[in-house]
Amino acid sequence: MQFRDRREAGQILAERLRVLQEKGALPEPVVLALPRGGVIVAEEVARALQAPLDVLVARKIGAPFQPELGVGAIAGDDAPLFDKRTLDQLGLTEVELAPVVAREREELRRREGLYRQGRPALELEGHTAVVVDDGVATGVTARAALRSLHQRHPERIALAVPVCSPEAFGLLRHEADDVVCLDRPSPFTAVGLWYEDFEQVTDDDVLAVLQRQ
Repeated sequence: MQFRDRREAGQILAERLRVLQEKGALPEPVVLALPRGGVIVAEEVARALQAPLDVLVARKIGAPFQPELGVGAIAGDDAPLFDKRTLDQLGLTEVELAPVVAREREELRRREGLYRQGRPALELEGHTAVVVDDGVATGVTARAALRSLHQRHPERIALAVPVCSPEAFGLLRHEADDVVCLDRPSPFTAVGLWYEDFEQVTDDDVLAVLQRQ
């Protein structure tokens, strides 16, 4: 399945989630978007579920010699979550990655401050946290984000994405009560391959969505 753009993907995903909501599987939903790309998808989901929308900022930790290669991730104030197998394969240690973690932590806090603009995070106790992204490749960033939610005590946690790798799907099923993924193509390669238009989402785009809420 290839989506025209993130908005179309969000509309299709929203319809799947709305059916689950009607069956009582998503009580009192609060939609949490992983910025930046997940925010466009999540806006459609929040509209369909008639649910509030907020951001859940997580940052990938890239290998020093190849930043796009995720070897870990951070979310909130939690300690970094590392993919131990990938670290071993690359001959990297957590100590060596400390400068990368520090930079990503600084960017995470910048984005949280910019996107929230003083607003507190939404209350999750008694609600279903529906975490939305535009796709999942390795799953390490989504895992960090999902784990960070437990201290906020939601009633249930659901992850909803238009597309994800089969390997990530297997890992994430252990991190959430429900994982909804429209397509799990193999080979997967990269999230952007499953969109005709995968234009970069900017901070201004994110702010525009949040202001509409």
